[in-house]
Parts: sequence; C-alpha cells; structure tokens
Amino acid sequence: MNTSDLLRKIQRLEIKTKGLTRQVFSGEYHSAFKGRGMAFSEVRDYHIGDEVRTIDWNVTARFNAPFVKIFEEERELSVMLIIDISGSEEFGTIEKTKKDLALEIAAVLAFSAISNNDKVGAIFVSDHVEKYIAPDKGRKHALIILRELIEYKPKSKGTNLNEALKFFRNTQKKRSISFVISDFIDSNDFMEGLKVSKKKHDMVAIRLNDKAEFELPKMGLVQLFNAETGVKTWVDTNSESVRQRYMDDFKKAENRLFHDFKKSGIDFASISTQDNFIQPLMKLFQQRGR
Repeated sequence: MNTSDLLRKIQRLEIKTKGLTRQVFSGEYHSAFKGRGMAFSEVRDYHIGDEVRTIDWNVTARFNAPFVKIFEEERELSVMLIIDISGSEEFGTIEKTKKDLALEIAAVLAFSAISNNDKVGAIFVSDHVEKYIAPDKGRKHALIILRELIEYKPKSKGTNLNEALKFFRNTQKKRSISFVISDFIDSNDFMEGLKVSKKKHDMVAIRLNDKAEFELPKMGLVQLFNAETGVKTWVDTNSESVRQRYMDDFKKAENRLFHDFKKSGIDFASISTQDNFIQPLMKLFQQRGR
C-alpha cells in the first residue's frame, strides 16, 4: 500500500468511526468505563439537604458560615488495546477479514477514549510482542496507532497472548482498561494470564470470528490451511457428518471459552466478520454501565 492509499484508508476509517463514536458510543463509553474515583473540585455554600459529612469545616470556620465540598469523577483513564496480529487474523470469507474487523473496532475504541480525554496505547502480539505504542492523548496519537495497525507486517504467524499480557502488566503500573482483541485461537493458557492481569486492571475480551470457522460450506474435497502452523488438511465438505462434527467442535470450544470468561469475571463480546459490530459493542457497554 503506497502512502496516498494509506492516507485515504485512514481518512475513511476516521470519518466512519468518529461518526459512530459521536452518535452512538460517547455516552455509553463514559458510563461503562469509569474513572479512578472522586476528586475534590470546589466548595460552595451549604444548602438545606446537603449531607453533613460533606461540610468543609476549615472553610466553614474561616468564613463563619457553612460550606460543603463538591467532588467530581476523576475521569482520566489509560486504555490499552492488545491486538492479536497472528496468522489466523488474516482469515475472512465474506466482506472482511478478522484483521479488518479488529482495525474498525480498535478505531472506535481509540476515538471513544480520546473523546473522553483518556489516553490510549496499543500492543500488537503474535507469539511475542511485536510492537508497543505507549498510551497518550489526542487525535494524532490515535491515528498513529491505526496507521501502524494497517501497515505493520508481523514477524511471526503464531499466537501467544500471554506474552502481551505479561508485557502489559510490566509496563502499565497504574490501573488501566485493556481490550484484548483476538480470535483467542491460542494453545497457551491465556486465561490464567487474563486472571492475573485482572487483579490490577480492568480486562475486556473482544472475540473475533468468521462464519466459515464454524459452518463448513458444501464444496466437495477441499484443502484446509492453518495460517499459523502451515499444516494442510484435506476435508470432504460434502459429508454431512464431517460438517456437523466441525460445527460441534467449534461450539464446544466457544462455550468453554465463554464459560471461562464468565467464571473469571471478564466482560466479553463476540463479533463476527459478517455482522455489524455496533450492536455487540453497544450491548457490552450498556451491560457495564448498569
């Protein structure tokens, strides 16, 4: 992709996702991801009905009249996007790949963060941390993350989310929000890494999938290729029992994954490449904001 094509793609992405951020996600994001607590803002005259515990006794004594403290939510947060860029993310059979979907979701989350004056950063991961972009504020920084996500060529096709989670814990010393955007096709015990990370940080999992991963089309004898391992397998897709077993195996793995997320107290959304990602994200935000 040359420079002019890259700039046009980023511009189209910004226009699309910033519009969604303003119209759909701004209020939902704010209520779903709260700040670190309440910070002192100012004092004002005491009004009948104010709680006695909010009275500022020092100011009251100085002016010989009752004053109360006013507190506001301490809003500023750091948002980290942990984005899986392994080989399986290149998969997609209808309108877009899982990588394309990850890019759109990352854009919405990044612009939602900066519109709330939060910092946003990113970790790109395969079977190791491929790139780290430290959290910062502003539109320019969000665009840097998106440009890097579009342009970056992974050095490995494998997956080890634990590497990113370990790096995240080591670099982010203050409590922050982390969105792990991945298909979670990973043979390593990433769930343990998520649980350890959750002890200090707010962890959210966004699971990407494609219809063909659980519903084999009827195409006769086809060769399936594992983008991460390079292994090729011949499969008779005309066989109903083969297609059913394929679907059953996927559903079992998916149910186990979602059960583990729930058991670990990790909020999650499952989003498919052929679906509109707005509704699953809205549902996730609304559930958290209750």
